[in-house]
Amino acid sequence: MTAATQALDGIKHKVRRRARLALLLREAAARAFRWAAIGLGALVILAGAILTPLPGHVGLPLLVVGLMIVLRYSFQARKQFIRLQRRHPKLVFPIRRLMRREPEVLLVVWQQMLRTEKLVLRKARWRLLKKTRKRVRRYVARQTAKAA
Repeated sequence: MTAATQALDGIKHKVRRRARLALLLREAAARAFRWAAIGLGALVILAGAILTPLPGHVGLPLLVVGLMIVLRYSFQARKQFIRLQRRHPKLVFPIRRLMRREPEVLLVVWQQMLRTEKLVLRKARWRLLKKTRKRVRRYVARQTAKAA
């Protein structure tokens, strides 16, 4: 081998070594970022869990945002969430509806109110929410008909 080819081989080796080192650094940085994001998500979930029973409407949105962060960056948590969804679809589906890009907050709140009313008041004639909704609908339909 000539000195020129040896020098060229040395340069190629240095370039490969730098590329490998850069790849390792990127992977380590991505792993550290993922762990930091999971930690932040866990803290947000904890804050949401503490604030949920208190008056105000801050706790549940914090819980959902924290859950979104953790599910985005943790593969294991995503698997557990899918398993939980398959076992208990009535509990997890409202959470999934709140986690969408355009969350259906009012529909989820209404559905949960109906479920709670059904759980608390066992007899159908005692439940007022469904009857009230139908009355309001009829009233609004009449008002719009008068206006037109």
